[in-house]
Formats: sequence, structure tokens, C-alpha cells
Amino acid sequence: MLVCFLGRLWSILYVGGRKNEELVTIGPFSMSRNPLYFFPTVGAAGIGLMYGSVLVAAALALVSYLVFRLTARKEAEFLVGKFGPAYSAYAERTPPFWPKPLLFHDQAERRFSTKALRRTFVDGLYFLALFPAIETVEQLRISGVLPVFFTLY
Repeated sequence: MLVCFLGRLWSILYVGGRKNEELVTIGPFSMSRNPLYFFPTVGAAGIGLMYGSVLVAAALALVSYLVFRLTARKEAEFLVGKFGPAYSAYAERTPPFWPKPLLFHDQAERRFSTKALRRTFVDGLYFLALFPAIETVEQLRISGVLPVFFTLY
């Protein structure tokens, strides 16, 4: 969950406020074309692991991956139309989803949107708030207050 939260913040530092205006190919975007989709998929798996189930973790990660894969395809079509050969060259050398750390490169200076960073931080807090909510539900089930209809693990 923490990897998801920090990864999204890191990605927003590079792309926030200029996502469809400029082709960003540095930082996390140098290792993956879709780090903003990769990190939430890791977070979805983390939610499943918080339940203590590898099966739930795998299912949540798979569903997340499939949804983001569809979204990324549509986004790629837009970016090819907007940036043409520059995006095509970027797509050729950069994996679509799973990061390849050996490709990492950066530049000395960059600008970022504090508004986009703040919005991503607040969104991430909602995601992190799932941890105590899940733990509360688990404790209520253990104590018998909430019924257990079925168990996945």
C-alpha cells in the first residue's frame, strides 16, 4: 500500500498538471509508460494481502491490471495522435506497464504542479484509510459481531 502511495506521488511530480500537454519520458515514465497505473495495481494487491489472502491479492491485482490496460490503450491512441512519432519512439523503448529500472533516466531540473501533487496526496490518503477499515471489519468478524458468509482463503 505504501509503495502505491509513494509511487503515485513520485509519478505526479513528473507529470502532474501537464499530462496531455507534454510528452513526459523521464523519471518513473522512463521505466514504464504507465506508472500511474502500475502503482495502484500494486496497491490493489496490497489490499488483498492485508486480508491475509494471496488469492484475493492476485484477484484484485488482476482486475486492476485489466482495467488499467484498457485505459492505457485508449490513452496511447490519444498520445499517438497528439505526439505522433515522438510517442511512437517512446513506446518502442519503454514497457507499457511493468517498470524496467535499468531504463531510468532523469534531468537535473523539472517543474511540477503543487495542485496535482496535493490532489494525489489526498486521493492516496483515502487509499491508505482502507487499512484501518479492513482491520476493523476483520476484528468485528473475529469477535462475532459481523457474520462470515464465506472465506476465500
